[in-house]
Amino acid sequence: MKPVLETHNVSKSFAGVQALSQVNLRVDGGNIHALLGHNGAGKSTLIKVLTGIYPSGDFDGEIVLQGRPVAFRSPADARAKGIAYVPQEISVLEHLSVAENVFVGRTGVNGSALVSFRDLYRRTRALLAQLDIELDPRLPASSLTATERQLLMVARALSTEPAVLMLDEPTTSLARTEVDHLFRVLNRLRENGVTMIFITHRIPEVGAICDRATVLRDGQVVAEIARDEFQEDDIVAAMVGRRVERLYPSRAAAAAGDAILEVEELRVARPGTDLDLVHGVGFTVRRGEIVGLAGLVGSGRTEILSAIYGRVQHEGRIVVDGKTIKLRRPSDARRAGIAMLTEDRKREGLLFNMNLRENVTIGNLALVSHGVLVDRRAEAARAQDFMEALSVRARSATADVAHLSGGNQQKVLLARVLMNAPKVLLLDEPTKGVDVGTKQEIYRLIVQLADEGMAIVMVSSEIPELLGLCDRCLVLAGGTIVDEFARGEGSEERVIEATTLTEAA
Repeated sequence: MKPVLETHNVSKSFAGVQALSQVNLRVDGGNIHALLGHNGAGKSTLIKVLTGIYPSGDFDGEIVLQGRPVAFRSPADARAKGIAYVPQEISVLEHLSVAENVFVGRTGVNGSALVSFRDLYRRTRALLAQLDIELDPRLPASSLTATERQLLMVARALSTEPAVLMLDEPTTSLARTEVDHLFRVLNRLRENGVTMIFITHRIPEVGAICDRATVLRDGQVVAEIARDEFQEDDIVAAMVGRRVERLYPSRAAAAAGDAILEVEELRVARPGTDLDLVHGVGFTVRRGEIVGLAGLVGSGRTEILSAIYGRVQHEGRIVVDGKTIKLRRPSDARRAGIAMLTEDRKREGLLFNMNLRENVTIGNLALVSHGVLVDRRAEAARAQDFMEALSVRARSATADVAHLSGGNQQKVLLARVLMNAPKVLLLDEPTKGVDVGTKQEIYRLIVQLADEGMAIVMVSSEIPELLGLCDRCLVLAGGTIVDEFARGEGSEERVIEATTLTEAA
């Protein structure tokens, strides 16, 4: 089988730090090729080389596309020459229709400024039918589910008829049933001869969808693995440079401590409507207990955390350590001893105009200040303590957070929320977009915090993560709790059955 895309000895460095070293990648036509690696392994740098973000001349080596050497001057040039890219962050123009999103920037008739919506809807309908994606071209993008938005981005990328489609962590915001839907579309594309690069941290997905895998570590290719040689343990060992014997820490059942968080008759309304996103939800979390919230995207998981943290208007009663709390804003929650790690670290967490140290302390300046003046030495010392405790890998406490790997960015946010020693910790997708080695570190931290008496509520789209970490799991569907089970009593099948049957009803 002929390669569609190759890199020959691609190398790239930043301020003397080698991000890529002599990388040779070969992607055969009509294949789904996995690109894997630990956070900081060089995946993001390679993606930026292949998509023209780092233009030709900004790196050493050569890119060969469909048998010919190419030089990309910009992302637009890379797209024009046949590289389509679907980023990890779902990005649609919500005020535009599905059709306008698919052909954004190219809605005119024959490249003109004149738009025929009849022709635009026809072109979109034909493309979606070819991809086996059931979407109405006239629908506003704001009305789409997470899966539909992901498929919309795939359709947008394929509308340019690229030689290679690159998918960066396409399943991070999707529940299992939604992943199955996406995979059906990708299998259909492969049958039609589309060549894809699939970047993921979820190792089981490699065996489920991919034909071949390339593993990067420390900026170098350390393994090339064919489908018939896929072994999860071998792939993980190649990624992290060692065997990961046990992913989830062993832990005895949580002792029946005092109730730290009590939620009663929680209701969150859909903005501008009489409909409820969450209704009638109630649960208790005890000292040292980890409680998981499982369910499909849109089931109300994130809205529950947001209500407890004062981010959204809500009705009901929230009690922390025996005291009823009025939560009008997040600052009320923080004063009550509640901290929250949000799902989207780039849009809702990190401040890219601040360095690592400042990102850690920004929500906790009272702890490192004298009156209105920040004690920079105290700030640096506290940030350094957390960097060491959480094994944040960075050049220094003044490093630019934009240059950190996804896993290290997540640790910076964890340091921020933990700095104020909360009683209740809310975790929304705490391992989203991080590699298996960093996942293991975060799992150990979660268990350690629970062992020290913190009450933890955790949302995750990865059901095995909830089963492996939580003392109890609450299953949500349609904004209400439909099932509950203790550690050892649940299974993926039980969660999926509870969510899908209830949603269907």
